[in-house]
Amino acid sequence: MELLMSIVIGIIFSVSIYLFMSKNLLRVAVATLLLSHGVHLLLVTMSGLQRGASPILSFDAEAYTDPLPHALVLTAIVISFAVTALLLVMSYRTYKVHKTDDLEKLRGSADE
Repeated sequence: MELLMSIVIGIIFSVSIYLFMSKNLLRVAVATLLLSHGVHLLLVTMSGLQRGASPILSFDAEAYTDPLPHALVLTAIVISFAVTALLLVMSYRTYKVHKTDDLEKLRGSADE
C-alpha cells in the first residue's frame, strides 16, 4: 500500500510542478493546492499506514495507531485551505486590476 501511495504522491508532485511552470495565475494557485495535498498524503504515508485501535478508547488492543501524524495533517489541511483562499482572492484581485492573468504580462518591463 505504501508503494502505491508513493507513486500517487509522485504523480501529484509532478503535476503540481508542471502547473507551477505555467504562465496562468490560476494554474499556479491550483498547483499550490495540489502540492499541499501531496504533502498531506506524504505525511500520512510516512507515518506507516498502520492499523490498530485508537489510543484513547481501549486498553486491550494489540496495536495502537499514532495520533500525531493525523493531528499534523489536520492542522496542515486548515493552513492550506487558508493559503489557497488567500491565493484565489489575490488572483481575482490581480485579474480585476490588470485585466490579465498571464504572468509574463504582469511582470512588466525592465525600465519600470
